[in-house]
Amino acid sequence: MKTLPFFCRGKVVRGFGRGSKELGIPTANFPDSVVERLPADISTGIYFGWASVGGGDIHKMVMSIGWNPYYKNTKKSMEAHIIHKFKEDFYGDVLSVVILGYIRPERSFNSLDSLVAAIHNDIEEAQRRLDSPEYRKLRDDFFTPTRDHILNGH
Repeated sequence: MKTLPFFCRGKVVRGFGRGSKELGIPTANFPDSVVERLPADISTGIYFGWASVGGGDIHKMVMSIGWNPYYKNTKKSMEAHIIHKFKEDFYGDVLSVVILGYIRPERSFNSLDSLVAAIHNDIEEAQRRLDSPEYRKLRDDFFTPTRDHILNGH
């Protein structure tokens, strides 16, 4: 995918409410306006990268982009699972992410248990890959203000 890394930002909106309640894996959902601006070569599937909520700390994340075939969604979504325990919901806060790499295509599952197991595998894969120096550098490049930004008030 030529457009990776890909940076996007948007206010967190309410999704289907399945991440936390049904799967035990909370997700932050981007609004349709962000989903519609994805480059054509970013296909549906599971991705990994870095995320920051409201300009705060930077955390590892895994993201589903697509139709969630297990649930047979009729609307494409971008749902980030930020690998961090937050004390409260952050609907309406600005979520900034950099999508760095692809883990696997989206697919349907025979059971909720097999879907949850696959998501946990995706999280482990994202954590492992993001520990590499190459991806740590990209985190710093994207989220750490440069001296010029600080001097110019950006």
